[in-house]
Order: sequence, then C-alpha cells, then structure tokens
Amino acid sequence: MSSSASPYLVRVHDLIRRPGESRELELEFPAPARLGEALIAVEEGSTVEIEGRLDSIHEGVLVAARARATAVGECGRCLGPVEKTIDVDVTDLFAYPSEEEFDFHIHEEQIDLEELVRDAIVLALPFQPVCRFDCPGLDPETGARLEDHPELTPREALDPRWGALAGFQAESDEPSEGGPATR
Repeated sequence: MSSSASPYLVRVHDLIRRPGESRELELEFPAPARLGEALIAVEEGSTVEIEGRLDSIHEGVLVAARARATAVGECGRCLGPVEKTIDVDVTDLFAYPSEEEFDFHIHEEQIDLEELVRDAIVLALPFQPVCRFDCPGLDPETGARLEDHPELTPREALDPRWGALAGFQAESDEPSEGGPATR
C-alpha cells in the first residue's frame, strides 16, 4: 500500500519501537469519499483537517488528534440549506502486530487513520440537522417555509384517530350539589 493511495496514511517509521518518542501530526486534504448519509454529510472533496500528536509507547503508536470538516445538507424542519462544522477528538492505539486483539495495527511502518476519523465524524453528524434552533419548519397544508411566509400560522394538527373523543367531557372530581364525587 503506497502513501499516495490514501491521504489518511501516515508514516511512523521514526516512532516504531521507540517508547517516549513523539511528534506532531498535521494533515489537510480533500475528503476522498462522502462521510455520512441522509440529511447531512461531509461531501467528497471537502477539506478534512487532522491535527494532533503521535506518541510511541510499548504496545504501538498512540494517536490523539482533532479532526475537523464541514458538513452540508438540509434542515430537517424546513429543508433549507444547513452547514455545520464538525470538530471531533479521536484517540486510539495502533498496535504492533501481535497475538493480542486490537482495533488498529501498524502495517508496513504506516498507520491508516481513515476508519478512526471517518467513524468519529459520522457519529458527530446530527441525526436531524436544523438551520437554526428555532426554525419554524414547513406549513403542513401548503408545504411553504413558514419563515418565508409569516402570515401563515400553523394550526394545531389533530390526529383523526382521536376525533371520536373530541366532544367528550370528563366528569369532574368535585362533588356536585346533589351527591358524592364520582370516580
């Protein structure tokens, strides 16, 4: 696997089997693939920044870094555009080949940060992104954005399954003039 195959590959030959050694990590590259699905994602070609530190320890190389990218998508309420900066911390050990079970390993004096960074960014994406905290959404009858049409006021939507109970009046717990309270 050559270092030009993936921008997430980092050579660590200077840290291998040298506990106590460390160096700074700074990467910036266009995302080689889309990160995320549904309403919001970091699009292919968007800038991904990774800054942090690589520390050599007895078991391998410890990565402690911050990954940043900008996600774009649609508001879950009004379908307007949304742009959100994703800023996540990633920390994990890239172990030397051994019989012990580790999530990540050092291969050919390189570590591949792709899975670690991709998972952290995707998990940090909002499930229901909104363009702003108080987004009024869409008018349920016309589908128009309520922000663009302040004259529209959303009516309270009543579930038709409860329609039979609309005229029902519960009896009061207060005793009536003629008898005891009913329960």
